[in-house]
Amino acid sequence: MLHPWYRGRLERRMVGSTNRWRFPREPFSGDLLGLSQMCKALNVDFEEVLKDPDRLYVSQIQKIFSRNLKNKTIQSREADVILKCLGSTWELHQPHLFQSETLAKLYLMALSQGTTSPKKELERLLQAQLCGSVQERPPIKKMIISLKINDPLVTKVAFATALKSLYLSEVEMNMDDVLGVLASAHILQFSSLFQRCVAMMMNGLTPTTIKSFYLAGCKYKEEQLTTACEKWLEMNLVPLVGRQIHLRKIPQELLHRVLRSPRLFTFNEFHLLKTLLLWVFLQLNHRIQTVPVHETVLAFFNSFPKKYSFLDQDTGQSLVPLFLCVRLHGIIKGKNLEELRHINFFPESWLIRVTANHYHALESGGDMVHVKDLTTQAMRFGLLFNQRVRHTDLEFPSSVCKHGPVSLRAERLVKYEIRAQTLVDGKWQEFRTNQITQKFGFVKPSCKSHALKIQTVGIPIYIALEDGCHSFSSHQQ
Repeated sequence: MLHPWYRGRLERRMVGSTNRWRFPREPFSGDLLGLSQMCKALNVDFEEVLKDPDRLYVSQIQKIFSRNLKNKTIQSREADVILKCLGSTWELHQPHLFQSETLAKLYLMALSQGTTSPKKELERLLQAQLCGSVQERPPIKKMIISLKINDPLVTKVAFATALKSLYLSEVEMNMDDVLGVLASAHILQFSSLFQRCVAMMMNGLTPTTIKSFYLAGCKYKEEQLTTACEKWLEMNLVPLVGRQIHLRKIPQELLHRVLRSPRLFTFNEFHLLKTLLLWVFLQLNHRIQTVPVHETVLAFFNSFPKKYSFLDQDTGQSLVPLFLCVRLHGIIKGKNLEELRHINFFPESWLIRVTANHYHALESGGDMVHVKDLTTQAMRFGLLFNQRVRHTDLEFPSSVCKHGPVSLRAERLVKYEIRAQTLVDGKWQEFRTNQITQKFGFVKPSCKSHALKIQTVGIPIYIALEDGCHSFSSHQQ
């Protein structure tokens, strides 16, 4: 005969829908395979359970409570948990608070302090929720728990909204409060509410929210949100954010990541450069509250000492990685190149290299011999469509190629890619031709470029052409 204590230790039970068993009272008694099976059945991370054994008990209770709440077996009754937080007292009901891992742990901790046998109290708690009626449930004493919050993003209104979400699945939130609710959900470890806030923020990206939402994604390590911010800014940096005072709020780290992206949209390279120059101007002139005209920006940089370029001075050294991402060889108009020299912003060696590349390209009939990688070095041209149009509705504007240099070659081998992107149901859809190498000529019959056909309900549509085999626009072809 075994001692009763040993019999208790050797009892085993089935976990999930398999024949794996584990010891119920000693999670780490050596039956790690059984423990792993239980974690899988409860949808709990095995590594987290090894670090925090209480997580397994919390998950068990959460699973039972969520099932009872879903089946509406828990009837309204007097609040039995008092939460002290943010200088206020909140009355909660025990079954609902177990949707939050933080509140569940605080409750179990309070439960263990009030009894000599916390496991029996836990079993009694579970049994109370499994009973068929309220009358059959054992009386449960009120618990007082406290939660200290140091996150400045958490406000009383946002925290109240998070607690309300314990009872209602679709609590109304506005965009002004969603950041605080996200922070509250993170503190409470309320995963379903946290993901709902993330989805709302991803659909609510604007020039005014992009900074705060991106920093929140970084702070709470929510990669889905930070990626959405990057993709949104890739499309809207030049055509939208670059025309508003909110451009100054874009963090340098985010700006650098966007500039390195092959999906970055711009009308042409000079438009992108003007946007970056404006960003630098706004960083150095905090009192400016309206977007200045381009001439004001040029005059500001021209006011610096002429002995060294702006990027060679102490003020500009930290900004060099940003401007290394600009494809200066894509700026081909003499007027724009003269403008860059006049403001003394770039080191002379950079401008000499650009001029030399253009010179060699002209000598080679337009071929860009120095360009090796289409993804990172091709010239960029972009169009933005804000409404539905037919191909017969557009007349090609003569101003695009009126003052641009042309090549007199009869034929040319061109490598290019056409790409279109649009936002549909909160997700970016991308259409592309991939890289195409094709011969074009002036003499008929001549080859026509590939057509990119897309079918989408999203607006606006960003159309980009990347041309990587010659220095000058192929519009004349």
